[in-house]
Amino acid sequence: MFAIYRKELSSYFINPIGYIYLGIFLVFSALLCCYTTIIAGTYNTSQYFFYLIIAFVILIPLLTMRLFAEEKKMRTEQMLLTAPVTITGMVLGKYFAALTLFVGGVLLSCINFIPLYVIANAERGGTDYSLTHIGPVTGQIVGSLLALILLGAALIAIGTFISAMTENQLSAAVITIGVIAAMVFLNVFNTLTDASGQPIIGSYAIRFVIDWVSVLSRYTNFSAGVFDYAALLYYASLTFVFLFLTIRVYEKRRWG
Repeated sequence: MFAIYRKELSSYFINPIGYIYLGIFLVFSALLCCYTTIIAGTYNTSQYFFYLIIAFVILIPLLTMRLFAEEKKMRTEQMLLTAPVTITGMVLGKYFAALTLFVGGVLLSCINFIPLYVIANAERGGTDYSLTHIGPVTGQIVGSLLALILLGAALIAIGTFISAMTENQLSAAVITIGVIAAMVFLNVFNTLTDASGQPIIGSYAIRFVIDWVSVLSRYTNFSAGVFDYAALLYYASLTFVFLFLTIRVYEKRRWG
């Protein structure tokens, strides 16, 4: 597994995709943090994290589209299947390489919060700033970062499975964008109401299913600084299921 992991992680930087991903992620997150906090005159980071999750619709497929689809394009899939490594080790090695790059980007983006703390310290010292609260809430930031990593881990597992099921990188990217977009925006339907204020979706069962499928519905508690064990189990289960399905796909190809 570790050999596959090292190979995949280094390939992100041999090819430009790793630099493109980190560049887009860091620039976008910096601009987003600036506009949603400093320019908006608030220490509240909820909008920052919300829009960053929406950006995952495009960013996550950049990480996952090449994981297995590229092996088919380069005609190296059979070599990979006959290599002295278990299918589980192969899948996990590729998955953890993508996850490492993702988590690295999230951790590097934490420098965006430094100006907020600098401004807060200056404001406490008597300097007049337009921000509405005396400092960011560290618990909310840490909780949101944890939720961001858990959500990203689940979405990367989904993208890994889709890459294993498709024939080329473009197909993997397009399908992954569609699936992640559906999982992120699906909960919007539960918030729609008619003129009388009643939910447009009248069936409680349908609303429950939409709420269960939506990855955003479990993010709320973390963003408030509350550790949600149920949400942790949901994201971990989602990750496990799609990694298991990916392993099953390649076990079938190796022995089928």
